[in-house]
Amino acid sequence: MMCKRDYMEYLVLLRGINVGGNNIIRMDDLKRMFTNMGFTAVTTYIQSGNIIFKCMEKSKTKLKDEIEMTLLEKVKNKISIAILTLNDMRQIIACKPEGFGDDKEKYKYDVVFLLEPLKTNDAIKAFNPKEGVDKIDEGKNVLYISRLTAQITKSRFTKIIGTKAYQNMTIRNWNTTQRLYTLMEAESDKYHKVEESADGRI
Repeated sequence: MMCKRDYMEYLVLLRGINVGGNNIIRMDDLKRMFTNMGFTAVTTYIQSGNIIFKCMEKSKTKLKDEIEMTLLEKVKNKISIAILTLNDMRQIIACKPEGFGDDKEKYKYDVVFLLEPLKTNDAIKAFNPKEGVDKIDEGKNVLYISRLTAQITKSRFTKIIGTKAYQNMTIRNWNTTQRLYTLMEAESDKYHKVEESADGRI
């Protein structure tokens, strides 16, 4: 019998959907698409293209290829994705820079998820942060961006749009990143409790 611990929790972040009238995908359609691919416990969060699901496939590369191919068939346009495990998200949350996310009145906080083949050093160079306004910290395949709200018009954050590097990143604010992690943890806890109950441990 298949054990629930054989399943992996995944998060997929779609890049560039539902922006400016381009690559329009309803979340109900997206959820149905992922369910039809055989994934379980499929959940979407807000309209920017965030999907949480479970499956037995351990290879993120295989999953990425399968999902991007299915999206291409759906919207007739290439949509790049970032794919992260629950452990990936735990590390992103746990390894945030000291103080990051703590003063939401003074700063705007974003997490930049890097898509292959973009590396953190090249991404940082592309952002060219404004001293005293923008602060960039490096994580594992992510950048943590803080912007001083009072001087937001001086930030160079949006200048990344249109660069070559921008095509290989997708950005979520810190609140969304935290919420996605919480949803993944909650789904994982739920499955573990069901498994323990079936094993007679609770």
